[in-house]
Amino acid sequence: MVKPFVPQLIYVEPKAMEYDLGKTLIDKFSKMGIEIRETTSHNQIRNLPGDNHFQRYRIAKSTLVVGIRKTLKFDTSKPSAEYAIPLATGCMGHCHYCYLQTTMGSKPYIRTYVNVDEIFEQAESYMKERAPEITRFEASCTSDIVGVDHLTHTLKRTIEFFGRSEHGKLRFVTKFAHVDHLLDADHQGQTRFRFSINDDYVIKYFEPGTSRLHERIEAAVKVAEAGYPLGFIVAPIYLHEGWEDGYHEMFEKLEAMLPGFAKKGLTFEMIQHRFTKPAKRVIQENYPMTKLELDEAKRKWKWGRYGIGKYVYQNEEQEDIKKTLGSYIDKYFPEAKIEYFT
Repeated sequence: MVKPFVPQLIYVEPKAMEYDLGKTLIDKFSKMGIEIRETTSHNQIRNLPGDNHFQRYRIAKSTLVVGIRKTLKFDTSKPSAEYAIPLATGCMGHCHYCYLQTTMGSKPYIRTYVNVDEIFEQAESYMKERAPEITRFEASCTSDIVGVDHLTHTLKRTIEFFGRSEHGKLRFVTKFAHVDHLLDADHQGQTRFRFSINDDYVIKYFEPGTSRLHERIEAAVKVAEAGYPLGFIVAPIYLHEGWEDGYHEMFEKLEAMLPGFAKKGLTFEMIQHRFTKPAKRVIQENYPMTKLELDEAKRKWKWGRYGIGKYVYQNEEQEDIKKTLGSYIDKYFPEAKIEYFT
């Protein structure tokens, strides 16, 4: 079992200490005996320990920066939500295919933001703009927020903020099973708690440092028992030898472990594996032994956001994925809603 994340090294931005949460976290980490360094800004972090890129990358992935979110303009987050709510950036997992490989670039450390009330005020203004329509906020666009929240509890505060909200809903996704501290949050049914799931092959070879499938499903059962609306993201759907059987076993296991009441109102989102040229370079540098198939010649090129093209599966392969996984969902979860396939 993957243990809850504990950083090896903490950096703190001085302005973070002007907030109660900043003081609380630094006090907590100093009592835990973790080394704490000061930095004027996360961009100024230099000279992480390690003799080579490989070591420095892994230490960076276990480094936490306690700072403030300066940019309060939220990104859009289609197709899952209207906006991304920025609570943290970066992830302690080592998923080979992750798009954060390129967006984080040479700074793969985790950042948590302590100016939570300012973030809430901004969310409130977006909700007012769209009222009386519901505005959905995605909390896991730039991080696996659950992976760090047992330390910070900012996600828990956010769940309760949306529990009090009239026109807002929250959603996030995780690969971690460390959910116990979120079970008593007063969510009022306004937060959809989703788990990223995959077949055993993908988890074994491409998702080191994350909870195993059965652990994620066990956590999903706890979440359903706590009354949260529940969902699953099957991502990335990856075509390997025997993938049809692998994904069939995954859905079979999910159906067997989830109690009947948890299957009501269930949602599924399906995302095929894709990569960009810059991501391929970074992945091969950080995980030189990866088994991940990154051959552009086998893929179809597609325009992505911000004009960066990505490589997806060929049309007939995409149809095969939709048809095959769609049939498994129909078989095991006939009442569930498939929100999208992309």
